[in-house]
Amino acid sequence: MAAESGALLTPLPDQPEAPAFELVGPDERVYRLANFKGQPLIVNFWATWCPPCRAEMPSMQRAWEQLEAEGIGMIAINVGEDAETVQAFLEQVPVSFPLPLDTDSKVTQRWPMRGLPTTFVVAPDGRLVYKATGEREWDDPALLEQVRALKTE
Repeated sequence: MAAESGALLTPLPDQPEAPAFELVGPDERVYRLANFKGQPLIVNFWATWCPPCRAEMPSMQRAWEQLEAEGIGMIAINVGEDAETVQAFLEQVPVSFPLPLDTDSKVTQRWPMRGLPTTFVVAPDGRLVYKATGEREWDDPALLEQVRALKTE
């Protein structure tokens, strides 16, 4: 599902409420959607066996290095794998944003998606406003501008 370079985010016209989640990461921390309320949040769904997922992780890290200080969240939910698998991936591709585990895919099934990677942008009010199906260059300035525009002053 690779997308052409420079692809932006697709607006979701109905802007449904983002399905809540509470997941544990390989770092054993608990991550909840509610913890990000009031700020834009990028929610990526991925797996280590997915080549486009692996390919976009470095650009997600570069984007995170810009966005973290701006109060914009980023989280990449691993679909169906265990902590050891994700930890091994992190040794090859180090990232510093949270990677919680949806080991049984129950959270993933509640989000409006098919295929990996799929990424959503959640507005500060908790609604899904953008979707990206397939790989993106997450540090693309035009793409980041779409996310930054959601930030409430």
